[in-house]
Amino acid sequence: MGSPSPEASRSPRSRGVIARATSLAVASAAVLTAPAPARETVPDFASRARASLARIEGKIEARGLAAPVEVIRDRWGIPHIYARSEDDLFFAQGYVQAQDRLFQMELWRRQTQGRLAELLGPDWVERDRLTRLVTRPRGDLDVEWASYGPGMRRVAERFVAGINAYVDGLRNRSPLEFALAGLALEHWSAEDLLARAEAFGMSGNAQSEVARVLLLHRFGRTTAGLLRPPDPPVAWDTPPGLVVEAVDDGLAAALAGIGAAPKFGAEPKAAAAGADGDGSNNWAVAGSRSRSGKPVLANDPHRALDHPSLRYLVHLEAPGLRAIGAVVPWFPGIAIGHNERIGWGLTIFAIDAQDLVQESLDPTDPERYRVGAGFERMRTFRETIHVRGGSRVEAELKFTRHGPVVHEDRARHLAWALRWTGSEPGTAGYLAGLSLARATNWPEFREALKRWKMPGENFVYADVDGHIGYQATGLAPIRSQGSGLLPVPGASGDHSWTGFASLDELPHAFDPPEGFLATANHNTLRPGDRVVGHEWSSAFRSRRILEVLGEARGFGVAESKDLQQDVVSLPAREIVPLLREVSFGDGASEEERLVSAARKLLLAWNHRMERDSPGAAIFAAFHARLTADYVASVLPPGAAAEVEIVRSAAGEVLVTGLGRADASRRDLLVAGAFRAAILELAKRLGGEPSRWSWGALHHAQFTHRLAVDEASRALFNRGPLARPGSAFTVNQTGGADFTQTGGATFRQILDLADWDASMATSAPGQSGQPGSPHFSDLLSLWAEGEYFPLAFSREKVEEVAAHRLTLVPDH
Repeated sequence: MGSPSPEASRSPRSRGVIARATSLAVASAAVLTAPAPARETVPDFASRARASLARIEGKIEARGLAAPVEVIRDRWGIPHIYARSEDDLFFAQGYVQAQDRLFQMELWRRQTQGRLAELLGPDWVERDRLTRLVTRPRGDLDVEWASYGPGMRRVAERFVAGINAYVDGLRNRSPLEFALAGLALEHWSAEDLLARAEAFGMSGNAQSEVARVLLLHRFGRTTAGLLRPPDPPVAWDTPPGLVVEAVDDGLAAALAGIGAAPKFGAEPKAAAAGADGDGSNNWAVAGSRSRSGKPVLANDPHRALDHPSLRYLVHLEAPGLRAIGAVVPWFPGIAIGHNERIGWGLTIFAIDAQDLVQESLDPTDPERYRVGAGFERMRTFRETIHVRGGSRVEAELKFTRHGPVVHEDRARHLAWALRWTGSEPGTAGYLAGLSLARATNWPEFREALKRWKMPGENFVYADVDGHIGYQATGLAPIRSQGSGLLPVPGASGDHSWTGFASLDELPHAFDPPEGFLATANHNTLRPGDRVVGHEWSSAFRSRRILEVLGEARGFGVAESKDLQQDVVSLPAREIVPLLREVSFGDGASEEERLVSAARKLLLAWNHRMERDSPGAAIFAAFHARLTADYVASVLPPGAAAEVEIVRSAAGEVLVTGLGRADASRRDLLVAGAFRAAILELAKRLGGEPSRWSWGALHHAQFTHRLAVDEASRALFNRGPLARPGSAFTVNQTGGADFTQTGGATFRQILDLADWDASMATSAPGQSGQPGSPHFSDLLSLWAEGEYFPLAFSREKVEEVAAHRLTLVPDH
């Protein structure tokens, strides 16, 4: 394989990075040792980096194609794929995505199959067992494939055939990342796409159920209600028969291990509670409010700042399908984007799709569990888990009628089963996206959404005829009783699921009179909607979006861009004025002068979390300290660290709690938190508040899984970058200790009047291969809040073309 950029063309800095990285073969050997084949020694790191780059220009023969396929990569690395049939189109999509993201795809496959012990050793055996237990489809595969749409199995088969053709073309010359990690090249099968591990973390509240039990029973109903209030309000007393003492660290650890992502080297620092770092935004604005007279649709789904990123942009054209947008690299089709007639975007709709069920075991035979007045035997399967170094472990997978058994407490004769919608057919997350891409109007789009079962999503929609719409979707359990907020006993069957909510029972709207629709993971349930969950993101982002849209006239792509980058903090609007009621002395001491100067700056601040703003830095530190102090004031002394509850207090709960508090108590809390925050800032940034800036504290870094030492971090990671925004701004940049750990790397803004006027971001780059021209070329645009055009017409694609590749049949 040739390289599109020879060594001579590299900058001195990049040549130095590759040269320094030669140490990785030795320095990381203990971490990256693999089972079989043994980890390859890489004597010439620079040569391997060049030799393993995928060819993105010229002509390549690929066995399995019926006719030539044209792949034009534009200046930003987006592949525009033109094929004569859908069979060849999806083959080429698999080939192209493997060119750019094969290592990322392979790690996902091993993670979701429960095969990480092969790579990372015996510490991962239990996580592999749990992953196989919970996230592997076990029903009729014909029913499974039919759930995603007609012909989906064929699409998947052609897609993985393209992946396999690329793997075969490597001729056993492993790409650089495979050699470093000790991963063998393997063929894929269509069934590899059916795992549910990624959807598990986005489908419900099993881990939250554990935290709620601990909170309720350690600190009582009043405190629990203050710090974790259900929305909408509902009673959440412990169900009769639940053995609370069995809700322990072992159960929590088991849930945390399901679908765990691979970790090379030392475990990274966990995100601290209180970050409120998740979230996504979307909106659709009708032509009555737009500049063009046609709708505008925007979406920025938020995920972790990984390198490579979760999303991959691709343009697909063949007879019967013409669409462009984002997809996870291991899936065919697109999940977010537009075709010739409609555009759509999504945010998580927090359906509670998980219940922990406490099973009572037969003391004389722990393989049996109580059902009514008798006992029923668990279904048991045995599988072999291969472990790095060549050993094997025989794993036992147990199931009750309620689901997989994720934890056992033999001393108490109890077991925990997980009932979740991922046990239903058709619940591989995002795989149903291709059905959406085939819709041409609102009724067809809603019909396609019936196939989208996992995870729950808020979809906004717009079409070229001028319509806009909103539909929440996903498998939403109907519970016979209870709220789903706490674990339930399983013996009586009183807490069964009786079915799933229909689309009509979930929030939806079409052509609303306001002329706009928006979601941001907040509670969108209306009177009459079925209550399908009680745990939502803070409404600050949605309130700000609706505030801007409500005032908008002549709205367009530029205005959507400004709104996606908006850094106005609504919590600041509500909290900062509290400082007017607080005194910090007469300024006689240096400490009083410092605190008074910071207070003056903050009261004059515009509530915008901008990088160069002293006020933003002051508020961020103040807000973090006030959150911690508020939680400590509600809980018994020393108890705040015992339960993961701070996250809810960091959002609207904090503002609500301060509003309810006695004025004198509130002022003491505010004054103490502000003083402590300013003194800490002075230690970090110096003693002059007017010289402080938010960007000096707030950074983002894109982290690669193979970045385990100085050399590999220099090669793979990108950043740190000074960042605007916060956890509660539309431009959501939340994380622990002022570090952005998640947010929007992919963004789209669709212009229904002219598809070629649409814009996107995709950071840090389309390619996951170090040395590729598209490894991190989009990062500077993203860091500055800039976008690139999302070319759709052939004329526009030709205008921005940078690399041309033709895949031809190898007969």
